[in-house]
Amino acid sequence: MTLDFLKASIGADMASVDAVLRRSLSSEVVLIRQIAEYIVGSGGKRLRPALVLLAAKASGDPEGHRHTLAAVVEMIHTATLLHDDVVDESTQRRGRATANAAFGNAASVLVGDFLYSRAFQMMVSTGRMRVLEILSDATNVIAEGEVLQLMHAGDATLDEDGYVEVIRRKTAKLFEAAARLGAVLGETDPVREEALARYGMHLGSAFQIMDDVLDYTGDAGEIGKNLGDDLAEGKMTLPLIRALAVAGEADRTLIRHAIEGGGRLDDFAPVRAALDRSGALQYARERARGEARLAAEALSALPPGPDAGTLLQLATFSADRTH
Repeated sequence: MTLDFLKASIGADMASVDAVLRRSLSSEVVLIRQIAEYIVGSGGKRLRPALVLLAAKASGDPEGHRHTLAAVVEMIHTATLLHDDVVDESTQRRGRATANAAFGNAASVLVGDFLYSRAFQMMVSTGRMRVLEILSDATNVIAEGEVLQLMHAGDATLDEDGYVEVIRRKTAKLFEAAARLGAVLGETDPVREEALARYGMHLGSAFQIMDDVLDYTGDAGEIGKNLGDDLAEGKMTLPLIRALAVAGEADRTLIRHAIEGGGRLDDFAPVRAALDRSGALQYARERARGEARLAAEALSALPPGPDAGTLLQLATFSADRTH
């Protein structure tokens, strides 16, 4: 399953968002321009800005600030990626070298700060306090999620509830904020605003769970990063948590040793085999599909139409994707 259906629905809008991104990332500081263009040019799914656009259109937004705010959401997401890759010492993202690998850690952190500050300048330009409220809350919650994840690195005792708390904060919160922004732009009623926010939260959760599955099952060329990165970083993701709950003692010992010792390259194949034996990967896929179903159910509050239909397709894609 691909995202071609998004191009048909909002292709022209996304081109406008890219144009806003490039204008907004202009700077007299050469290194900022270089890294910003490197990041924007690396592509990515652009799901969060797409969510702003679709939610706004489904809510009846007559143009308004949706291109600006879609660009803002992508800039916030990009800033988190820059900082994440430094913390995780990642070397590959979207099939190419990470910014920290290409330009160094210090430059990546500082350009991430630039992206955050430029995003807030753009928020102010909309003149809407509600926009500032939504995005300032989201960025704070995301930062808390990153710290929570760092605290649990190498922690084999993390359970499913703790994992869900991390992904709700770290990933799902920006999806939720993107969908809520669209509703606010469309000046929809509170019931539909909350429904779209709920949709975004469950959609983001489904995407993160599938990302965690694909870290063990994906094709490196398709997902654009090295398989086993989560294990190498000592991240307790849902497949590992499930395996520790249901696997045999030998496999549990193997997984605990890999996580607590900081997984090495030669740990990946045995851990992957343990996940297969325990059914943990299938369990995680089903959990992702459950989140996708909850996202789809939230759309029942919206009037039927092509944009609501695209949001429904996106929910299906979130849990059935291979990249």
